[in-house]
Amino acid sequence: MPLSLAYAADFPSFADTVFILPAGTTELPINAAADLPEPVRAYVASQLAADEKLISINQYTHHHYYVVAEAKKTADLTAEALRKAGNKLHALLKTDKIPELFINDLTPDGALALAEGIALSAYQFEGYKTDEKSKKTPDLQLITLVGPQLSTEKVQELDGVLQGVYLARDLVNMPYSHLNATQLANRMQAAGDDAGFQTEILDFVRIEALRMGGLLAVNQGSPEPPTFTIMEYKPEGATNEKPYVLVGKGVVFDTGGLSLKPTPNSMDLMKCDMAGAAVVTGVLTALAKNKVKLHVIGLVPATDNRPGGPALAPSDVITMYSGLTVEVMNTDAEGRLILADALAFAKKYNPELVLDYATLTGSAVRAIGTEGIVYMGTAEEQTMLELKQSGNRTHERLVEFPMWDEYDDHIKSSVADLSNMGKAEAGAISAGKFLERFIEGCPWVHFDIAGPAFLTAPDSYRGKGGTGSAVRLTYDFLKRKATV
Repeated sequence: MPLSLAYAADFPSFADTVFILPAGTTELPINAAADLPEPVRAYVASQLAADEKLISINQYTHHHYYVVAEAKKTADLTAEALRKAGNKLHALLKTDKIPELFINDLTPDGALALAEGIALSAYQFEGYKTDEKSKKTPDLQLITLVGPQLSTEKVQELDGVLQGVYLARDLVNMPYSHLNATQLANRMQAAGDDAGFQTEILDFVRIEALRMGGLLAVNQGSPEPPTFTIMEYKPEGATNEKPYVLVGKGVVFDTGGLSLKPTPNSMDLMKCDMAGAAVVTGVLTALAKNKVKLHVIGLVPATDNRPGGPALAPSDVITMYSGLTVEVMNTDAEGRLILADALAFAKKYNPELVLDYATLTGSAVRAIGTEGIVYMGTAEEQTMLELKQSGNRTHERLVEFPMWDEYDDHIKSSVADLSNMGKAEAGAISAGKFLERFIEGCPWVHFDIAGPAFLTAPDSYRGKGGTGSAVRLTYDFLKRKATV
C-alpha cells in the first residue's frame, strides 16, 4: 500500500508526532512538550541550544521528533530544507517502525514541505520478488498533518501530486520485460481510468496511416509494434479555451539501434528512456485527481529502439509526419525522431502552449549534472520565467539554454531537410533546434530531463532509480494557469 496523507484539527495524546519548530528555537514551546518529563525537556533544550535540527525522543509508548526549520535566503530554499529534513526524519521513522505519524506545525507553513520530503523518501518500487522473506513492506502508511494554516483541501492536493510522482517513478523503474510500448499504453489507459482522464491508443495500422515516419523508422528494428497514446483531461469549467499539450518521449528501451550503446555502462540503464512519457502521465494524473480546471492533452509516442531485422541505418533518409525529410546520421539520436512526429501532431490542437519532456541528450547531463533540468523554447519570456519560478518552488530547477539562429547550422544535411545529429558541441541545443522545426508557429518549451530522471545512487528524498522529476514543477505551473 502506498503512503497516504490526511488532515486533522488536532492530534491525540500518546501519538507518534513530529513538531516543526521555528528557526532559532532554543526552548520547547509548551504545546510541544506537554507530556515530557522535566529531565527530557531539559535534554531537548540542550540539543536545541547546540543547534541540532533533528531530535528524537523515545517515550516508549510513543515517539516525539523535533525538526527545526532553517531560515534560508528564500522561502523556496527554506521549503527545500524541510523536504530534506523529511528525508532524514524518514530514516528514523524506519528504524522506529512507525506506522502512522502526526505532523504538528508550529511554523507558518512548514508542514506540507516536511510531509512531501517524508512521503517522497518513503516511495518504494514493489518490484517482482516472490520470496516472502525478501519482500519489504514499509511500516509507515499514513501521515496526518495538524495545524491552523492547513485544510483537508491542501493536504489532499499534495496527496494527489504525490500519487502522480509515485506513478511516474513506477513507470520509469519497470523493466522492458514488463513495459513494452503496448504495455506502456495500457498503463496510461489504466491511469486515466483511475484518475479521470480519457485515453485513446493508436496502434501500428493507425500510426502507419498517419505516416508518422519518425516513430515508424525507430520501430523498424523492433519485434514489438509501436503505440501513440493520446490522453485528454477536459473538466467542466476549464478556464482555458485552447489546450495545453504535453508531449513525452516513450522509448521503452534504447539499445541505440545499429549505433549500439556500450554496455554495461550505458545500455543497462535504458529502461528509463521513457521518463518523459512517465512525466506526462504523472502530471495528468495529478491534475485529474485534484480536479484542476484546465484542459490538458498528453501525447506519447512509444517504441523500443533495437538493431534487429530491417533496422534504421545511419545515412538513411526518412520522411516525417510533418513532411520534412531527415537524414539519420546516428540511430541513437532516436528520441528526437519520435518526439518530432508528436510535436507536429500537437499543432492540430491549436494549443495554448506545448511542453515536451525527454531524456534526450548526454550533453544536458554533462552541462549541469543531475541537479537540474535543461529547458529551452520559443514561448514568451514571461512563460519561461513562470516555469523557472515553478522549478524553484518545487526545487526541480531549470537552466535555460539559448536557441540562437546560428545553431540552425548544426543540423543541416546535404541530402535532406535536416540531420538528426548536430556537431560535437552544444548537443542539447542542436537537439532542441531539431525539435523546433516541427512545432513552428506554436509556443513551445522543451525539457531535457536526462540528468535527474533516473539516479544511480540515492539523493535525499529523490531516492534511487526513477525520480519523477518535472511532475511537481509542471503541476505547479499548470495549477497556477488554472487560477489566473
